[in-house]
Amino acid sequence: MDNNTEAPREKTSVAEAFERIWSQALLAVNTAEEEASRAVQRVASVAGWSQDEVKRQAREFAERLTGHRKDLEHNVEERVRTALSLLKLPRREELQAFGARLERLNERIQALEHRK
Repeated sequence: MDNNTEAPREKTSVAEAFERIWSQALLAVNTAEEEASRAVQRVASVAGWSQDEVKRQAREFAERLTGHRKDLEHNVEERVRTALSLLKLPRREELQAFGARLERLNERIQALEHRK
């Protein structure tokens, strides 16, 4: 029975680890986006761009960053999916069937014990 109590904890630990790593990655991307925005403002002041040019450049840059962010999210999700498939974790249905089988075996064992 001790194994049953450890399995959910391990599953939670893995899920928490993935969540923590994903949050850190998003924080890094957000930080990079903020720094990029500041860099555009600095370049604009040095280059003497008009306000319209700054907006246009910022919009183009934001669109590129959004594309890169989507690519990053897709790549991370794909890598996680690949890693999980390599673990060969049983599906919920398989675990339920196994649990039902164990219950039937337990009932048979108890019935045999009562015959003695």
